[in-house]
Amino acid sequence: MHNEHHHDERTQYPISAPHTVEPSNVSAEHPPAAPSERPRIWVGSWLDYNNGVLHGQWIDAARDLDTVWTDITAMLAASPTAHQNGDVAEDWGIFDHDNFGPLRIGEHDDLHYVTRVGRGIAEHGDAFAAWAHAVDGDAERLDQFSSAFVGHYGSLHDYVLELVEAAGYDQLLDERIPVGLRPYVQLNTAGLALDLEISDAVQVYDRPGKEGVWVFRDP
Repeated sequence: MHNEHHHDERTQYPISAPHTVEPSNVSAEHPPAAPSERPRIWVGSWLDYNNGVLHGQWIDAARDLDTVWTDITAMLAASPTAHQNGDVAEDWGIFDHDNFGPLRIGEHDDLHYVTRVGRGIAEHGDAFAAWAHAVDGDAERLDQFSSAFVGHYGSLHDYVLELVEAAGYDQLLDERIPVGLRPYVQLNTAGLALDLEISDAVQVYDRPGKEGVWVFRDP
């Protein structure tokens, strides 16, 4: 839990790659998150914090906005500083977060965005967090995850090899190139992988703490 913040009291209000391959390794990798693994945020009261009291609670962020907001208002209503001084605790911040994969949640991030991402991670896994980072909070593009996510691969080159195999290019070379020359004629798959990444036809993200990469394409 972060407890080193020294902020003034503030108010926060809720508010293309080739398409020849249908990935077969997407859904099996992303079972629903267990309760202990669900994205959560630690929401604290600024009134208490500015009076030397750390008051707040962990809240499951993989739920609808209204439910999360109900938990926040209940936390504020239980403010010990407000009860002691007769003040009203209204200001809050996200002091910490957990199970959001590679995505960082800021203390003043929009709650609608946070819960939308939380539900996406609970449903699809950390790949959704990588996509949220890639689209930089764009709500419309956030909803395009299912069509943009290609899958998990050992490397981008592995993805290109799958594309080539599915498209039947090696078989085409076998049919068109004389047998004596065929061993010397190969597709430059490493170059294709590099061109795909440089041209932004695909986006590649390392899996933190795990092997391989997530591959996304422009939906």
